[in-house]
Amino acid sequence: MGELKKEIIKKIAKKIKQYDTIVLARHVGPDPDAICSQVALRDAIRLTYPAKKVYAVGVGVSKFKKYGILDKIENKNLKNVLLITLDVPNYCRIDGIEDLKIQEIIKIDHHPYEETFGPLEWIDDNASSTCQLIAELILNSNLKLDENIASNLYLGIVSDSDRFLLPYTTLETFKIVTTLLERSKIDFIKLYEKLYERPINEIQFHGYLSSHLTKTDNGLAYVKISSEIIKEYNVDASTASNMINDFNFISDVLVWTFITYDEKNKIYKINIRSRGPIINEIASKYNGGGHKFASGVRISNIEEIDYLIKDLDLSCKEYLGK
Repeated sequence: MGELKKEIIKKIAKKIKQYDTIVLARHVGPDPDAICSQVALRDAIRLTYPAKKVYAVGVGVSKFKKYGILDKIENKNLKNVLLITLDVPNYCRIDGIEDLKIQEIIKIDHHPYEETFGPLEWIDDNASSTCQLIAELILNSNLKLDENIASNLYLGIVSDSDRFLLPYTTLETFKIVTTLLERSKIDFIKLYEKLYERPINEIQFHGYLSSHLTKTDNGLAYVKISSEIIKEYNVDASTASNMINDFNFISDVLVWTFITYDEKNKIYKINIRSRGPIINEIASKYNGGGHKFASGVRISNIEEIDYLIKDLDLSCKEYLGK
């Protein structure tokens, strides 16, 4: 571990020790890495400092309750709060911090830099996941680790690296996972069931996605999912986002995107993945963001979707040198 990383971890651990009230927040529309990093760090702080008030906030997702229950609190009643943001590069996408009286902010994230939240930030876009960073924090500080905390960290790393298939997986990732396994003795085989087990209606929905992909000559594949389809398959608007990595390695597809209408929030949730073209710059153009090869966008204006598709198709064309 480099000296700079050691110094950042030391500073974060010192701030955690200093504050009596700590709130952990992540991005809207969370994925397993966001939830697992949030819950794991909360539980590690609680285990180490039982007297502290530590809360993981944001809108819960029913399918992610198996990783841990988030906290229901009145933000306006908390004072002198240390806010730790996880897995979110831009402030506007932090979920659940309205009316919070923030004294200091610490940012821990593995997305490319977009915006400064405060003087203490740990951003490593070479890390596989935010859970990888939280594992490093816990393993190299006085924060305590138990089996449940280690399990969530492992699940977050596995999920965001797509079972160590994505290019963000490094030798450091495997070293951290090995240390987690050595220190906690977790049963990672059973954890895979927790992460990947699905009801039959989601498998059938997966079939719908496969059979309704539209592919352009330049290698863009996309599918638009209406609220009627969501209801027909009895899934929710976030289900497609949890399946998008399953469509990697299609030989003639460079970029693929799922466009889902969220009737409850009146927005289109768009997940984008790439096997070559840079997509996060395009996502930022539409007030989204993410990694070079894994990004997301939320759009309320349906007309913007066609422009986004054209931009993604153009990125494939330019990548191919056409």
